[in-house]
Amino acid sequence: MATTTASLTLSSGDLTSDALSISSTSTLYKAGTTTGLDQVTGLNRKVYATAQSNATLISAASYDDNTHNRVYIKNVGTSTTDYFTIELGGSNIVLGRLYGGDWLFIPYEGEQDIDISSTATDMELEYMVIYQTA
Repeated sequence: MATTTASLTLSSGDLTSDALSISSTSTLYKAGTTTGLDQVTGLNRKVYATAQSNATLISAASYDDNTHNRVYIKNVGTSTTDYFTIELGGSNIVLGRLYGGDWLFIPYEGEQDIDISSTATDMELEYMVIYQTA
């Protein structure tokens, strides 16, 4: 059985009136169990030679609906002005922007595609899905 643990730490000395330090850890389990997620796409990198508009990055057809998957996406560039827009589903609902060095880690039910749009040429991102099969 695979055991995967995700950790996030947020800290700031001047965001609030007191120093901020938040840390959270979670073990990634299959839905409704204490069995670890045991499937992974591998860490992939993709370079987009041209600017993209609503390009499918992660296809929902590759994953079972209503499972307990996780998605990691990172803009590996360094630009402070160019970004990837992360979008969900055929309506391309915008989740947010990833500028150079920004990343996300989200739960993913596998019911909608995850698409991206980009603002420039030769932009690169890395991504991975940690998932379960039905």
